[in-house]
Amino acid sequence: MIQLKPSTEKLFYFMTLISGLLVALSPFAVAQGETSDSAIAKFNWFQAIILGMVQGLTEFIPISSTAHLKVVPVVLGWGDPGVAFTAVIQLGSIAAVLWYFWSDLSQITRGMITAISKSDYQSHDFRLGVGITLGTLPIVFFGLCMKLLIADLDNSPLRSVGVIAGASIVMALLLALSEKISTHKRSFEQLSWQDGIFMGLAQSLALIPGVSRSGSTITSGLFLNLERATAARFSFLLGIPAITLAGLVELKEVVDMGLSNDIIIPLIVGVISSGFFSYVAIAWLIRYLQKRDTWVFVWYRLGFGLFILGSIFIKAN
Repeated sequence: MIQLKPSTEKLFYFMTLISGLLVALSPFAVAQGETSDSAIAKFNWFQAIILGMVQGLTEFIPISSTAHLKVVPVVLGWGDPGVAFTAVIQLGSIAAVLWYFWSDLSQITRGMITAISKSDYQSHDFRLGVGITLGTLPIVFFGLCMKLLIADLDNSPLRSVGVIAGASIVMALLLALSEKISTHKRSFEQLSWQDGIFMGLAQSLALIPGVSRSGSTITSGLFLNLERATAARFSFLLGIPAITLAGLVELKEVVDMGLSNDIIIPLIVGVISSGFFSYVAIAWLIRYLQKRDTWVFVWYRLGFGLFILGSIFIKAN
């Protein structure tokens, strides 16, 4: 695990705060963002770096990367990058989590193979592997339903700033409740496949912008009395299949559009930026939760959610 220097940790806080302020100011944005996937071609390499940074810093901490990636570029006048661009640059986050947890994944894979060969279905690695597999099914099922049933997902009310604000507030309250009532005693070695199912169901809520995949899974982990760092660690492992599938599906659609240089370069730069900042965020959050609680994220989410709602009300009047 990498150790962040105090100056790096302060920079991390600062960049996250800036992203949050941009989200909070979103109702005042003059620019109206495009929501079609063709908007990918209009991003330059610098914009892709910024979007990758936003993705990387917010994918694994419980404040919703989808919300930030929708609103931040609109506030900056770049337009909504859309579902496709957002999902594709998440591949950088996947590369980061695979790199960070490679030893864990290797151990789980080898352990599952050994357990199956010996019919030892009570082994820890087997239970973890089954939990991750079963926990991935809900978000795949509901994600496919949304893609099939909602014709224009980018322009649907589900992606409005009002929904983002409401989801952020609700999840802030749930995180606060889980933090309050959890015993924080169950370790990583005590995880079961039932935990994977429960956290997987919670993960599917992240299809609603503003919920946050890591936020919903970490919150559910705390409700299961997991240690904070354990909840985050399993949340990251559980997210690998879901984020990978979403990114590959959207990447296929982008390829089908025709990959000109205007599309390829921003995508590559965005993925690299996302991967770098994701790795920093993963290392920081696990280190942070080993010693501290999640209240900073509760207040962050509650604050910008209420601010967005207040801004919408002021603008409407």
